[in-house]
Amino acid sequence: MQQQYWVDDFYIDVSRNQITYQDHTQTLAPKALAVLTVLARHQGEVLSQDTLLDAVWPDVIVSPNTLQRSIAQLRKAFGDDGKAQGFIKTHAKQGYSLEANVQWDNNKTKAASLSNTVLSSDAQLEHALPPQQNTPQNDKNSASTFKFTYAAVGGLLAIGALALLYKPQPQTLNITKLTALTATDNRENAGIYSPDGDYVVFHRYEDRLCINNIWAKNTQTQAEFQLTQQLKSNGTHTFSEDGKTLYFVQEQDCRQPITQKLCYQLMSLDFAKSLISPQQPTTLMECKNSRLRAPNWMKGGSLALLQQHNTRWELIRYAIDSKESQIIYGSEDDNVISYAYSKNENLIALTTVNTNNEYHLVLVSPQGQVRSKTAIQYPPEIAQYRFIYPSFSPLDEKLVFSTGRQLFTLSYDGQIENVSLPLDEPMGSPNFHPDGDRILVIKGFYDRDIASFSFAQPTTVTAQTDNTFPQAKFDIIERSISSEGSAVFQPNGDKLAFRSQRSGIDQVWISDEQSSQQLSNFAMDSYIEGLVWSQDGQSLMANSAKTLYQLALDRSTQHFAFPVPIEQLFDWDSEQQTALANVRVAGLIQFAKLDLRALTYTILQEAPVNWAQYSDNKQVIYTDQLDRFWQTGTIEDTLIDSLIAQGSDKRFVVENNTLYGINEQFQFWRYHLTSQKLEVLSHLPKTLDYLTDVRGSTALVSLRINAKKELAELALEQ
Repeated sequence: MQQQYWVDDFYIDVSRNQITYQDHTQTLAPKALAVLTVLARHQGEVLSQDTLLDAVWPDVIVSPNTLQRSIAQLRKAFGDDGKAQGFIKTHAKQGYSLEANVQWDNNKTKAASLSNTVLSSDAQLEHALPPQQNTPQNDKNSASTFKFTYAAVGGLLAIGALALLYKPQPQTLNITKLTALTATDNRENAGIYSPDGDYVVFHRYEDRLCINNIWAKNTQTQAEFQLTQQLKSNGTHTFSEDGKTLYFVQEQDCRQPITQKLCYQLMSLDFAKSLISPQQPTTLMECKNSRLRAPNWMKGGSLALLQQHNTRWELIRYAIDSKESQIIYGSEDDNVISYAYSKNENLIALTTVNTNNEYHLVLVSPQGQVRSKTAIQYPPEIAQYRFIYPSFSPLDEKLVFSTGRQLFTLSYDGQIENVSLPLDEPMGSPNFHPDGDRILVIKGFYDRDIASFSFAQPTTVTAQTDNTFPQAKFDIIERSISSEGSAVFQPNGDKLAFRSQRSGIDQVWISDEQSSQQLSNFAMDSYIEGLVWSQDGQSLMANSAKTLYQLALDRSTQHFAFPVPIEQLFDWDSEQQTALANVRVAGLIQFAKLDLRALTYTILQEAPVNWAQYSDNKQVIYTDQLDRFWQTGTIEDTLIDSLIAQGSDKRFVVENNTLYGINEQFQFWRYHLTSQKLEVLSHLPKTLDYLTDVRGSTALVSLRINAKKELAELALEQ
């Protein structure tokens, strides 16, 4: 296919997405140039909107607005204001046609060399005129010709003056400098700019990590202000358009939990008053049977929010004044992953996953009108099932997102391109300054070590049991300045398997008493969610990038290509070649038993579970979303009543027909499945993340050492 051609004096290079006129080159969206190419191949013919949509967006649902936006971009590139329509002409209720001359051969000199050609004054003037204007041909009236020439020169001077004032949109992100905005021992997160760009607002966490206060920092004076009075579990925040009010979602323990342990409250906070002294936020609404997250202020006095019912997310609009909500985007076929809102375009961009586990970029208006729905084209450096969370950017029709150590752009037509980053630490998705010249990011590390401890003398739990238990004493057995975790003892051996980011990438490692070595070689920005030994201790099953791999100690690897993404691996029976996992089916997370021989699965629960293990007799024990313990049976699953108050998010281990777990008071306990006897063994510190394995009277845990996250600014080349 011809990749270069001419439209009048404009040189079109489709391979580079460029239009060149004299020495001025513009980069356009690929779909806009695709529209131009279709029109050029039918120069002078009227093509209907449906014809153009089918040719440029095959098998993709888009609205006519998408085509109209491409036409507007082309006219702007040609200097056509849409009134004269000297290049692309609109035919009412019929379509569009390209009226300018098209040349496909190479007879003309390429536009790149035009700037080196010496032209006469008349020729220079002719080429400099806006393309849609025609020079009057009236040699009989020299005075008229003189007046026209004078006016044209004046027009050129005016155009030149406007060009000096006009700041074109950047076409690429070139990062020139990194500046730290916060440098404390605390963990900061969720940074955004105020509408005027004078402040950054962020979370600052205390040691337990799950609760925070909201803070602000003046970017000019560097003064910091605590905005909220109490440490709470506050979610991401957004400013009202005038910058006077902050809105955010706060998680609270439900007093009478029905379907979930946490209730979600939409809060507001007076920003100006909070800069003077910390304030108590006001509750606007509360959800007890659904989840809320990610509020975004939109024009017209409403908030966009993600709301989850069961396991499906949808985008809603909440009107502040009327306190009414309605769905902006939600479908039985789609589950919303993330969204972003552009105030300048008054446009919402969503990333979704459908029932076929396909990922799409959906552009919708705040009223819910779908403008386009495009499949996202994942490049090789992004894992197949990776969720992405893009933000709007100053780039023309491009969003930006991060996968950790890599930054990418996502065009409106679903194309992803890599952007070089001057970072050696992972960072979150960026937030752009209102002026578009800076990016606010969160960067840092999570330092977690592997520790072991021995059980203390057990205490049988009764109604009169005192809450005083011996403190566990820990031995650090795997230490680095990165994250270590998921440590498991080798069956019938003295090795230890664990996950570690000490190499910069989440990998499986093996250690003995003398040394540690890396076993896996997973790709950058892939993360391990589950690690289990085989029963003979000669291999491990690892879930990396939502895909299962069996890693043998001789370094051979087997990949299990399931038709669905594996969200979390819990346990593996290597003799029967089955596994327990949360999987994403038709866009929803469900609890399943996997058959590794047939690469099939059986749904055990139509909702995700928090953790699951096989018992010694191969029954399945799991905790639900309320952290209640259940045991599968031949007829129905049975609730373990003795453990109603013992569940938490710290996981559990089944060893020799005994359950070991940690409750929300950080008490380490064991429960004998046969005798149904519950014993408290010791008290653990609040810096404990997970219980990972038990052997004899020794337990393995992940201990949080430090979680250093800070705000930073990336300056962009202008």
